[in-house]
Amino acid sequence: MAQEALQEALEAFLLKHKGMYFHKGITSPEVIDAVEHMETRNDDVFLVTYPKSGTIWTQQILGLIFSEQHRNGKDNTNNMDRAPWIEYNEHNIVFDNRPSPRLFTSHLPYYLMPKDLRHRRGKIIYVCRNPKDSVVSYYHFYKIYTKLQCTIDWKTFFDLFMTGRVIGGSWSDHIRGWYTHKEDYNILFMTYEEMRKDLKSAVLKICKFVGKILNDQEVETVVERATFKNMEHDPVANYKFLTKNLFNFDRGNFLRKGTIGDWKNLMTVAQSEQIDEMVKSKLGDLPIKFVWDIDDEPQ
Repeated sequence: MAQEALQEALEAFLLKHKGMYFHKGITSPEVIDAVEHMETRNDDVFLVTYPKSGTIWTQQILGLIFSEQHRNGKDNTNNMDRAPWIEYNEHNIVFDNRPSPRLFTSHLPYYLMPKDLRHRRGKIIYVCRNPKDSVVSYYHFYKIYTKLQCTIDWKTFFDLFMTGRVIGGSWSDHIRGWYTHKEDYNILFMTYEEMRKDLKSAVLKICKFVGKILNDQEVETVVERATFKNMEHDPVANYKFLTKNLFNFDRGNFLRKGTIGDWKNLMTVAQSEQIDEMVKSKLGDLPIKFVWDIDDEPQ
């Protein structure tokens, strides 16, 4: 599409604030800035991810771990209400009124999160996904946005992702910022790929971190209800409860394949090499190991 038309569409769609891009119209600088002053509790749990890194999936896992009613299918609370987004609090929900333990969700970089968390109050679960699968999943996600008044082709979106001009900003900056500051927080750093390969072990690891004891049957229930196949048809988990003025679900869904290595079906060799170089130059000094295919070991 014409560069001028794309620029106009992005300016109407994206809000840039303090080095980060947000979805314009459903948050504001005032709402984002208020997050830093949010009072946290020791038993708060914050799920933090870069977009399309397993956020909805992990929301479901956390909801099932903490709520017996959710595990039993007797609670109709959707996962966005169960673990609300702190930077998209457009209706000014008073988080102080929520009973403990509170669950929250965010795509924020470390420097915009509540300051209390830097004193190791509360717990953070950070989920990281390999950037090749992230960008492909994100491309399909962008296609269902109704407020993005243009159609973006794959090459254009890839270039936007590589320059950080997407909601969530730069993938590498997000990962690097959180990883290099993880000692400042009470944080569990997980990868999407390890969760995908062994969900039960991931559930047990999360339970231990948040101090939640489940019996064997309860763990199996969490694992079963957190499979992509079941989540796709679960009205509290699939995000189809969102209004059509934000998303057009005729073009796709929040939940797609959930696989590792789907990037090979869309990405060119040159694009794959670009990401390899980006990972090497931006994160090469960090001990983060990425899995690029379902059968791969960390590299």
